[in-house]
Amino acid sequence: MVFPERVKMSDVARTAGVSVATVSKVVNGRYGVAQATVERVQQVIHELGYEASLGAQSLRSHRTNVLGILVAEFEPFSTELLKGASREVAGSGYQLLAYSSGDGEGAAIGWERRSLARLSGTLIDGAVIVTPTVVETKHGFHVVAVDPHTGPSGLPTVDSDNFAGAVLATNYLLSLGHRRIGHISGRADLESARLREAGFRKAMADAGVPVDERLVRVGGFRVESAAGTAAELLALPDRPTAIFAGNDLSAISTMDVARGMGLTVPDDLSVIGFDNVPESALVDPPLTTIRQPIQRMGAEALRLLIDLIGGVEGNTHIRLPTELVIRSSCRPHR
Repeated sequence: MVFPERVKMSDVARTAGVSVATVSKVVNGRYGVAQATVERVQQVIHELGYEASLGAQSLRSHRTNVLGILVAEFEPFSTELLKGASREVAGSGYQLLAYSSGDGEGAAIGWERRSLARLSGTLIDGAVIVTPTVVETKHGFHVVAVDPHTGPSGLPTVDSDNFAGAVLATNYLLSLGHRRIGHISGRADLESARLREAGFRKAMADAGVPVDERLVRVGGFRVESAAGTAAELLALPDRPTAIFAGNDLSAISTMDVARGMGLTVPDDLSVIGFDNVPESALVDPPLTTIRQPIQRMGAEALRLLIDLIGGVEGNTHIRLPTELVIRSSCRPHR
């Protein structure tokens, strides 16, 4: 496939039979060009597909009208966020740039700082950062964090009610008669992981069921690390009868490990996740999980960023509700 070369302002000028200065005035909405000439130049711009360089536009106006969504990697959670953000940006006057740090494992400390250094000031006017690894407020332009870091921060944030969701998940397993419940927690540096573990412990305490600390282990929200953790839990002489995984990817990984060890879900092991990413409904058996409105989180983060750039005052911490989605990966304990 051969891609056409970028159309330059000089190409527009030559085709329209005018000077480059005239094309520049039309592109930038300046006065001093006859209406008939404006219309002819605009027609040529449309025919040739001319777009002003973001870098040049930024140098002229200090604005690009482009907003960034910065992620460590494109995985199910961030992909769902992007869907919501892309719908919200429609009609806003902004365009959306999705950018991955390219760090492979997606957990390199400070990836968001390096990404902002590359993009801010010349390519984007503000950014939504998804699951950051550090907290930093000295960016010089507006930043919104989705699923924020555990440290103190003045950053505007969007998240879901992780604590209440974890209580829902644990209470559901308790209602099925499970008492040896394991928890595969998420990234230790994320507030969501901390709150999900806290919700798990609160539900267990309220039910008068002691937490066996051997059954609470870090899975890191990643398929590979969760698999190792699940294997350790299921190899215990007195293994858990149910596992509450910190996210759906960890839950799906746990189900795969259980199957590889000759266990059947849900007959031998009940598994519940958190997120309700599309993959959770497609596995066998379909995963019972806690739904957080991920696409809405993306939309709310984008709207909050636009408001901040526009100087609109309002709530800078948006927390959305969670709910239990019952499918087929859990059953009453026998």
